[in-house]
Amino acid sequence: MKTDFANAVRQLAPTFEGELHVDAKMRQVYATDASVYQQVPAAVAIPKTVEDLQRLVGLSQQTGVGLIPRTAGTSLAGQVVGSGVIVDVSRYFTNIIEINPAEQWVRVEPGVVRDELNLVLADHGLMFGPETSTSNRAMIGGMVGNNSCGSNSIVYGSTREQTMSVRGVLSDGSLAEFGPLEPEELQQLGEANSPLLADQILVGMYALLNDPEIRQEIIREFPKPSIHRRNTGYALDRLIDCNAYGEEGPPFNPCQLIAGSEGTLLLITEIKLRCHPLPPSQSAVQCVHFDSLDQALQATRLAMRYQPYACELIDRLLVEGARRNLEQSENLQFIQGDPAAILATELRGETDAEIRQQFDSLEKELRDASLGTAYPVLFGDEARRVWSLRKAGLGVVSNLPGDYKPVAVIEDTAVDLADLPAYIAEFGRDIQKRHQISCVHYAHAGSGELHLRPVLNLKSREGRRSFRQIATDMAELVQRYKGSLSGEHGDGRLRSEFIERMVGPRNYNVMRQIKSLWDPNHLLNPKRIVDPPPMDEQLRFEADPIQSQPSTLFDFQSTRGMLGAAELCSGSGDCRKSALMGGTMCPSYMATRN
Repeated sequence: MKTDFANAVRQLAPTFEGELHVDAKMRQVYATDASVYQQVPAAVAIPKTVEDLQRLVGLSQQTGVGLIPRTAGTSLAGQVVGSGVIVDVSRYFTNIIEINPAEQWVRVEPGVVRDELNLVLADHGLMFGPETSTSNRAMIGGMVGNNSCGSNSIVYGSTREQTMSVRGVLSDGSLAEFGPLEPEELQQLGEANSPLLADQILVGMYALLNDPEIRQEIIREFPKPSIHRRNTGYALDRLIDCNAYGEEGPPFNPCQLIAGSEGTLLLITEIKLRCHPLPPSQSAVQCVHFDSLDQALQATRLAMRYQPYACELIDRLLVEGARRNLEQSENLQFIQGDPAAILATELRGETDAEIRQQFDSLEKELRDASLGTAYPVLFGDEARRVWSLRKAGLGVVSNLPGDYKPVAVIEDTAVDLADLPAYIAEFGRDIQKRHQISCVHYAHAGSGELHLRPVLNLKSREGRRSFRQIATDMAELVQRYKGSLSGEHGDGRLRSEFIERMVGPRNYNVMRQIKSLWDPNHLLNPKRIVDPPPMDEQLRFEADPIQSQPSTLFDFQSTRGMLGAAELCSGSGDCRKSALMGGTMCPSYMATRN
């Protein structure tokens, strides 16, 4: 019999070292993220110690109320919105525990900010590679949860590929560490008949995936392995590609599964990450202008031959959004005329002359192929302005006044780079035309992933119907190309409903069994990845709401009222960056971290 939640929280409070909040104000603050969803949690916990996390697991076991782990800067699909207890580790779990320069790895707590980590690693000639566009406030725990990638994933891969081991609290409250295991170690575990949940998880997963039919079904139904941004459900395809099931391959490592699991398997307390040497110090960006989106995508394959550090698309709607933004409007000087799309390609080298020579060669190839109308190459501060513009993409495309907004619904699909032009053309010809929508296209062209944001009004019944139908149509299109519905933003509330369709019922049943091995009572971020609610429930806005604008002294006509001004916030968390990252937004947060 479950204990009453309010009584259980009161009993927990005296022993809890961090902070527990059940007041309406704090619960409302944590009811949203950068997605289109809103749900008021039962409570907000800000744990201070590992023992606090174990106490929260006890609370969950006692009451049946789920735990939703949260850091900052990575949730676009509603992963951290729910009715359970929000477990915010961003305030206290912020330590860099150990750096090993000789072996090129670092151990961190989940609340460490990616760019702040790299400030410290730079003193050792190292860096952590994956870089989200929110990297000046995005935290490593969230990057592991979503298997974040970023602009330079064509060089450094995803967070999954750099995660060596993970420590955390399991669903029974026990502490465990997961890392690489050789076949003989797995065999010994199977023979030991250990009562520990961690050992039972390892033995169970190994045995489940040891069935050749299951492995063949995974190979047949999962996205193409050439797509390195593939996060459709649990990464079973990565786990079976190990030496436990054949003579070749890396060791069996549950971190392949933990990365991208969105807090549904354990509460992470420490992460060991592989680092890379700092790249060549000299860099430049070539910003090729195009008259059409298709030309830019055709050019991407040529640009990728030069092994760039980034190859990113910026479309006309993103530029128009930047013109409305006071800060980003100053970063548009490199644009000539009114291009439909710009392909920003970054190369690095030992000297500017070496880089210039490579860009001259790429420009010649593009001109010979009749691709591009302008080919400016930018160095230094001018190049940094381009990346500032690109990183601001989420914010600037969302700042349309009024109820129609570019919506995160199909913004994270990834296909093989060779398929990208045909895939985007089919999307424009069929889905975009069928639903009569305009759509923002930007981001990771070199990785086969464009962030597509159709402009919809989710306050209208028609807009909500389109929201669901576009997602359904897109799942069918991505499946035809054997792509991944989630490239780096995760499944969350938004895409979990479609996972079974993407990988087939047999593979989906394996995912259910994996979840039950780790979390038998489904207490950790429940109803994510497996057995989710419909993707159009718990949306932030009601259909056809009646809203009254407050009377204000200041003039908010340009944003259609004060409510309209508030709704320009995308939830991307720019206000959470610290003083170490510079800038002036939200100085109160920089001082108090509150």
